[in-house]
Amino acid sequence: MLGCVKQVTDFEAVVGFPSGLVGYLQICNICDAYSSILMDNLESEDQLKEVVPLAQLLTPGTLIRCVVLSLDSVKEGLISLKVSVNPKDVNKVLNSGSLKPGMTLSGCVESVEDHGFLVDIGISGTKAFLPKQSTSSKKDMNVGQYVTILLEEVKNDGRVVRLSQDPQALRKAFAVAQQGWTLDTLLPGLLIQGKIKRVTPHGLIVTYLSSFTGVVDFLHLDEDKASTYSAGDEVVARVLYVDPSTRHVGLSLRGHLLPPSGAVLDIASSERISEVVEGCKMTALHHQSGALMKMPDGTAAFVHKNLLKEASEEFNPNRLLTQPEHTLRIIDYSPVEQMHIGTLRRSTVEVEFFRYQDIKVGQILEGTVTYLQKYGAYVRITDHIRGFIPNIHLADVVLKNPEKLFTSGRQVKCRVLSVDAQQKKLCLTRKKALVESTLPLFLSYADAKVGRISHGYIVSVKDFGCIVRFYGDVKGLVPMQELSKDFVTNPEELFFVGQVVQAKVLTCTEEKNLLRLSFRAINEGDINEVQTADFQFEVGKTVEVKVYRKVLDGLEVSIVPEEVPAFIPTVHLSDHVTNCLPMWTVLEEGDTFSVTCLSKTKKGIILTRKPLLKASLEDGSMPKIFSELQVGLNMVGWVKSIMDYGLFIHFPYGLFGLAPKSVMCDEFITDTSNIFNIGQTVVAKVTNLDHENHRFLVSLKVSELSLLEEGSQARLVQGLKERKAIFDIRSDSELSGFSLGDKLKVTVGESKEDGTVTLTSDKLSEASVLVSKYHTEGVNVSPGCKLTALVLHVDLFKSEVHVTLLPELTGATKKKLEKGSKLSATIQFTDKDFAVVSLGDTGHLTIISTHLHINDVLNSKKFIVGSSLDVTVEEPSCEALGGLPLAEYQKENERKGRSTSTGVRELMTVKVKKVKPMEVTVTLPSGTTGSVHVSQISESPAVGSFPTSTLKIGSEVKARVIGARSVHTRKFLPFSHPDFSVSIPVLSLLPSITGSKGRNVKIEKLNFKPGDDVICFASKFDKELQCLDVHVKPNVMGTVDLLSMIKKPSHAQHPHTLFKVGQTISAKVVRLGTSKPFRLSLSLIGTYKLEPGMITMAKIWKIVPHMGMFLQLPFGNRGLVSVTDLSDEFTANPLEPYKLGQLVRCYIIEMKGVYFNASLRPSRLYRDHNKNITDPEIQSILDVKSGQIVRGYVTSFVNVGIFVRLSRAVTGRVVLRKATKYFVENEKPLSENIPVNFLVTAKVLSVNTKDEHVKLSLLTKDTGEPDILPESLELPLRQIRERELKKEQAQKGDEKATKRKQVNSDSQQQDDETDGQTIKKKKVTQEKQEHDEEAPDMKQVNPGSQQQDDETDGQTIKKKKVPQKKQEHDEEATNMKQVNPGSQQQDNETNGQTIKKKKVPQKKQEHDEEAPKNSDSQQQDDETDGQTIKKKKVKQKKQEHDEEAPDMKQVNPGSQQQENETDGQTIKKKKNTEKKETLKRKLKRRIMTVV
Repeated sequence: MLGCVKQVTDFEAVVGFPSGLVGYLQICNICDAYSSILMDNLESEDQLKEVVPLAQLLTPGTLIRCVVLSLDSVKEGLISLKVSVNPKDVNKVLNSGSLKPGMTLSGCVESVEDHGFLVDIGISGTKAFLPKQSTSSKKDMNVGQYVTILLEEVKNDGRVVRLSQDPQALRKAFAVAQQGWTLDTLLPGLLIQGKIKRVTPHGLIVTYLSSFTGVVDFLHLDEDKASTYSAGDEVVARVLYVDPSTRHVGLSLRGHLLPPSGAVLDIASSERISEVVEGCKMTALHHQSGALMKMPDGTAAFVHKNLLKEASEEFNPNRLLTQPEHTLRIIDYSPVEQMHIGTLRRSTVEVEFFRYQDIKVGQILEGTVTYLQKYGAYVRITDHIRGFIPNIHLADVVLKNPEKLFTSGRQVKCRVLSVDAQQKKLCLTRKKALVESTLPLFLSYADAKVGRISHGYIVSVKDFGCIVRFYGDVKGLVPMQELSKDFVTNPEELFFVGQVVQAKVLTCTEEKNLLRLSFRAINEGDINEVQTADFQFEVGKTVEVKVYRKVLDGLEVSIVPEEVPAFIPTVHLSDHVTNCLPMWTVLEEGDTFSVTCLSKTKKGIILTRKPLLKASLEDGSMPKIFSELQVGLNMVGWVKSIMDYGLFIHFPYGLFGLAPKSVMCDEFITDTSNIFNIGQTVVAKVTNLDHENHRFLVSLKVSELSLLEEGSQARLVQGLKERKAIFDIRSDSELSGFSLGDKLKVTVGESKEDGTVTLTSDKLSEASVLVSKYHTEGVNVSPGCKLTALVLHVDLFKSEVHVTLLPELTGATKKKLEKGSKLSATIQFTDKDFAVVSLGDTGHLTIISTHLHINDVLNSKKFIVGSSLDVTVEEPSCEALGGLPLAEYQKENERKGRSTSTGVRELMTVKVKKVKPMEVTVTLPSGTTGSVHVSQISESPAVGSFPTSTLKIGSEVKARVIGARSVHTRKFLPFSHPDFSVSIPVLSLLPSITGSKGRNVKIEKLNFKPGDDVICFASKFDKELQCLDVHVKPNVMGTVDLLSMIKKPSHAQHPHTLFKVGQTISAKVVRLGTSKPFRLSLSLIGTYKLEPGMITMAKIWKIVPHMGMFLQLPFGNRGLVSVTDLSDEFTANPLEPYKLGQLVRCYIIEMKGVYFNASLRPSRLYRDHNKNITDPEIQSILDVKSGQIVRGYVTSFVNVGIFVRLSRAVTGRVVLRKATKYFVENEKPLSENIPVNFLVTAKVLSVNTKDEHVKLSLLTKDTGEPDILPESLELPLRQIRERELKKEQAQKGDEKATKRKQVNSDSQQQDDETDGQTIKKKKVTQEKQEHDEEAPDMKQVNPGSQQQDDETDGQTIKKKKVPQKKQEHDEEATNMKQVNPGSQQQDNETNGQTIKKKKVPQKKQEHDEEAPKNSDSQQQDDETDGQTIKKKKVKQKKQEHDEEAPDMKQVNPGSQQQENETDGQTIKKKKNTEKKETLKRKLKRRIMTVV
């Protein structure tokens, strides 16, 4: 088949074929040469040949000839093929004999030559060559390059072929009969000239090459000539495919496939894939193939037959043709037809994600697990998209048995980590921390702004830090110093791959993709303040917000003008449940409105629009912590969750209470699910407090609440205002023009099973008009009747209008209403919050609330259409209700059964029943028992007094109820009700409360701040915690730690005796407690914070020898005392007198970091103790002078010496030379024999105030103290050892000098050598007359033997002449030559190399006469291994020259020896002057004389 390359990846190419078919060309199916290179590189570790990427061999848009290898799958009408362009597969029907000039074939470059390319055309025995000048691009091509070529010349019966790639020639290359084409050899891509044989409804039948027949289907007709084709017309076509089994040949007449178009199509893909197009018209339907669609822009699209219907439906062409328009989705693009491929399946058209390009990084997706592998799970997102969850992303932790959790078919919720649309790879994560993260996502480096915090996951843990990846390719480094606030030595012990972390951006270089992060920079609460740094959050604060996105459960908004992100849940848009969803529906992005700050959690800022909640927060009566809760307190909250056993109520400031099922309402209920809604506003009363577990119970019973009907009218008005606001926002809707009481002309339609009748109106074309069965009584509702209706309710969310057809309502005349008149109202319409009623026979309609109390939800169910109730007209025309009457009704017997509990702020006379140090028990007029706290007896009690002692048992006093508290009762058994308690009133006797204005005094807020003076009352001393518990107010406790209540160490022996229970104490507030119940941290020592110069008590917390002591100071502070600040006189063991937990007095010096520097010196603690100080305090380096004798403690040992601590601020250094008289190479002998904190005496050698460096000496000569190292170590003295080292260094220097001279002499000889060997000429010293006479004799005996012996392995050792000696030595040398003329050569051999000896001409006349005779024989001997050393003839010189030669040797007798050195070694001749050797030589000479 003829195909077009659509897309090329690393290992395969996607090829488009006719009719929208898609094939896949793998990298191994290009050609044999390219596959060979791949195999060689695969089997070898080293890359033998460069592998050219597939993208350089094939480019999108290229037309290629393919052969089908296999059918991969057939699914939903789409066939996936595996194809090959290997010439051996494509051209296998051809052979060498069938090749003819003018044929066009496809091939692949087999090799690159100097002048062209060898092309593999797949025919055995044929070599095809493409010259470079015949290529289309005139550029080099790569092995495996696909080419379409023209056969220019065929030689040797097809064994040699010359090719061409000339574009002009290829466009004119038509297949002709003379080339011998048959149906078996016909190839796709050939150009043919044919004639139309017949025109059919689905295309054309064309004859070509004399007798062949082909088919042109409707997709490949020329659009401009489609209606003009007739039999007998001549056409030019291109072969699309050849089916060898059916011998069916497909042709194309499309202009983009015919000349003059080239071999590359302009458009190979489309960006419109996945687009949904409405208003498409079907232009042609072919039952066997599919349909042609025309889109609104005029573009054509083809829909396959199977995609014209749903998979489960039957094909019904008539239904398709009757539809005027269709909605299709573009699913692909066919480059061969240059046409889009679409589908009409609704399931595909409506799908959210169709292709990988539709998915964005960071999106939340839901999918179905298909199967689980050892490396992860595969998830099906849609029919066309698959995702993968790696193992480390299956959960927040690594799962040991993921198969138990991830079973096939399970639905999972994931977030997209990365998308590779080209490779069709989708990486997902199921880590809960990533999926539910509300922090900003780092989708690119541009998103990683400095200071931002985001969730990421660790991909690598290294020695230098952790690498964190976010989304896409964004990743950053967390260096070691940014991993934690504590020092980290091994990151692998703290972090692991796959761990979800929060990272803060320190620096980001977007251009270089460099990101530096930090873990330690994230402080507690920093996550919430990522984008709220400039926003001062406060619960109850009113802010303006702007909607920037709507989500399913609420609105994501931005607080303006700070641009701080926040969230408003849908249930917090109103107090009325029925208004929340419509309000969410009408609000759009960009809308602004006011809300109230509710809470700030890890997920961000939560806001509310509930009016009741806002009012309670502004009032300030809401408790903020558990300790502020009191039994009987009424609070506004909202339903958090609904359980079978009750409701959990959420209150502001993070408080949660449980309302058991028995106290959810005044009536008995069995099912909790249908009473309240999630998020519904409620008022709750605290009934039980569990202080141990910080839990409390509440009651929602209306009969037990103090807030009853007050505010019911305000809630009604507020609810109707919200509904009006909804209508105003939706002013563009046709329903916005209708309201209660409007009349409407309607036509009766169909009736439903419940009796409801649907109506139609000309004014309402989109909304449904409904009338209930009750409102049709007595009215003819036959279909088609024309009637007048009265609007009762308009539902914008459901687009419904509820009306009535009752004549008494539609035709009633309105009468004037009087304020205060009582009428009987009839309920006409009701929902969960409001009801529409008609006021008697006045003709007026109005709206009332279905429940007087916000908790009275069951009352709304009693509002039945048609029932009556008594109302009172409060206002005949209320502006807040849009002119409707304001009526109020009262429940019958609403107060029956309600408990008559004591009211808050009630004033009464009580009788003292019992007096205790901390409270007084009184009896109320009703007989119940109450309690008076010790703080509520006197306005300003004297310090040290006992307020409760002023009251006598039996006396009567005036008191006012200020609250209630829970106490345990013995009414039930402890094992059945362990935490059961009852509420008793709490009263006050203070005149400011019992007076006339006491009833209006608001509840005092807990407005304490550090430094405030408070009056408290001692309760008990906790020996275990070492603290005193005090009471400040009935709901405020205080704690005084031991260090904050004593000033002397002796007081710590019996601290429980310092104060008595109930005693009045004056204290200062140190800080506000964060624990529950609410506690104040107090101080009894007259201050609330530490300052320099203060003397206070402290407890030893930790002892660190090299630093000192860590102290626990008052008010939760920590201190550090250096070893130099323990005493005014340093001792050998300064820390020995101190133990952990010991109490000491200390002087606060300064604040240093998180610690206070403290001192225990008596000179600091006592003012008169400033005399006879042995070791004065050194406060700074300015106190240290050169030459000064000081004492200090050894802190550490290093390579450079010893560090001595002189004070907390100054540390000196002693180098090893100045530490001891003994020789030590390193600090090891010192550290092994001297402990930390060893007391030493030192002399100051120098002081550098700029760098704060102090140099010290510990030598005896400087300090007068013994050496710090004992003599028992037997260490060498430094002076002696240093002399020895100097001698050793001098010897080493001499050896180096000798070696240096030897190297210089060797280099001089190497310079004299040329071409590896230099034959040096030797000069013979003048010998005596006897020696001159013996030399000719020796030459006569053996004139050539000496030279022959000297030659070895082709190398001649240069003979060295010995300088002139005394006469006796010369005679001995001559005798030796006679005995062994070759001995001298043996002495001259060095390193296996022989320097050829040169003959020296005879100086004298006898020598000159013998030289010519020996010249021939000597030259022959000199030739060795093919090398001939030419003998140099020495001209006869004058007698004066002969006389000068000896003189020259005498002047520089060593110069000749230096010239004779070879390979860096000097051949020294050994002289033996011993007498034994002399006798031997004389003996040999005599023997030679005899011979």
